[in-house]
Amino acid sequence: MEMKTYKCYYGNKLMPWGKGTVVKDFKGLVFLGGVTAGTEDYDPRAPDYLDKKMVVQDPAAQWQNVLEKIKSNLEELGTSLDNIIKMTFYVKGPFPNGVGRSPNNRQDVLHAFFQKHCPRLANDANPPPSELIGVASLAHPDMVIEIVVVAALPD
Repeated sequence: MEMKTYKCYYGNKLMPWGKGTVVKDFKGLVFLGGVTAGTEDYDPRAPDYLDKKMVVQDPAAQWQNVLEKIKSNLEELGTSLDNIIKMTFYVKGPFPNGVGRSPNNRQDVLHAFFQKHCPRLANDANPPPSELIGVASLAHPDMVIEIVVVAALPD
């Protein structure tokens, strides 16, 4: 499999997301559904769903939890962080200064996670293209982040 992510610049400044990724000679694609920081007790069918703490509570811990799940899910499905093509981040408000500066947008956690597990994807290297979308709410009122990932299956 051949994969190349092109860097994104605004003026002469390197952005912390890629412009696009071209993938050739791959076996298939993995589309992860939105990954959230639900705990082992998470059950949206439970009658006390809104009353119980079924979600990791701290925003930084939620990001860490979601990223660990993504890593595990990709490996279970036959690929890895190295083969991520695209990511979409859904961040719950508040947004008094825009989504990028929301206290729930923990790109620092994302960067540290990738530095440890896949340095190629760190925001000072060559991360995949992505979207950062601000939302009013997610599946549970305590959730602040949901991440969707597309990855290639290596040949």
